[in-house]
Amino acid sequence: MQIVEHQGRTFLLVGTAHISQESADLVRQVISKEQPDCVCAELDAQRYAALSAGSRWEDLDLKEVIRKRQLSALLANLILASYQKRLGGQLGVTPGMELLEATKVAEEHGIPVALCDRAVRVTMLRAWRSTSFLRKFWLLSALISSMFDSTRISEDDLRDIRQQDVLTELLQELGTMFPALHKVLIDERDLYLAEKMRQSEGERVVGVVGAAHVPGIARALQASSPVDLDELDTVPPTLPIGKWLGWAIPALIIAAIAAIGWRQGAAAMGDSVLYWILVNAIPCAIGATLALAHPLTILAGLVAAPLTSLTPVIGAGYVTAFVQAYVAPPLVHELQTIAEDMRVPGNWWRNRLLRIFLAFILPTLGSLIGTYVGGYGILTDLF
Repeated sequence: MQIVEHQGRTFLLVGTAHISQESADLVRQVISKEQPDCVCAELDAQRYAALSAGSRWEDLDLKEVIRKRQLSALLANLILASYQKRLGGQLGVTPGMELLEATKVAEEHGIPVALCDRAVRVTMLRAWRSTSFLRKFWLLSALISSMFDSTRISEDDLRDIRQQDVLTELLQELGTMFPALHKVLIDERDLYLAEKMRQSEGERVVGVVGAAHVPGIARALQASSPVDLDELDTVPPTLPIGKWLGWAIPALIIAAIAAIGWRQGAAAMGDSVLYWILVNAIPCAIGATLALAHPLTILAGLVAAPLTSLTPVIGAGYVTAFVQAYVAPPLVHELQTIAEDMRVPGNWWRNRLLRIFLAFILPTLGSLIGTYVGGYGILTDLF
């Protein structure tokens, strides 16, 4: 525990491991003994609701997630949750239990609780937007490969894990490879947590946070300048160049088809349009078929891919995922076992939620292949 004295207030920072019974016991001991004026927890409202309700996946509005084009962020979040739950299972504890324990002990003693972490959605989107396309690919590859790693952790490793904030350590390792991620996932949250603690009530405050956050929070608490939370809560827009390219490529293809019609006649233009439709529709439908998606989903991919490839507003994968979610929504028990099912490759086709992800990923890849092959073929015909 680290004690920070600043401007007549005392902050007792309890560094925990998010997968540790010892941390939960320590939290209860410190709060019961110190009887602070407020307990600050490294939780936002969404994570607190998930922990206190036992991760009620049945409340997930999957169609709304797809409408808002947040499937990628949800998948990354599920992969991290699966990794953390796997470690928790080997340790015999529930991930994040020490944070929930902090709120329970505070309530038992009538101590106000402040949820001080930034919303998970904002953090994930800021991290995603700050990462280049190539680094996103390597990041997802690393996360997915770790998810399927079935290696049992040794007793020595388990002993070490009990003494550290495993998830934060993982994020710090990722931050070494991806500096932009470190800034968003660690540095920004240190500032955010510190400012929220500074805004909490009382002269004596206990902060329960991951051990890796303690040094950064301590420095931020001792600093005299306040932190702009509104800026840290803002999701940056996509780069303008991405939007320009998103519209420029379809415009180039349409212009090329029009030029073929002007130079070679209506029949040639019709052939180019038919080629574009087929070269986009078929790979997308193949992707949906490989996902073992519903026939209506496959049909949606056939129809949507030639059109969505000409607009950056929505991708074919989101269309197929939405249709799949509509015609074959996941069952409650499948939502409850999602973390375990993610680690078994075959279960991606058995679990309906995971099959929706497949109905998003595979048609998207097929549509991308079709777009580039089709664009190259049309431009070649033009010249």
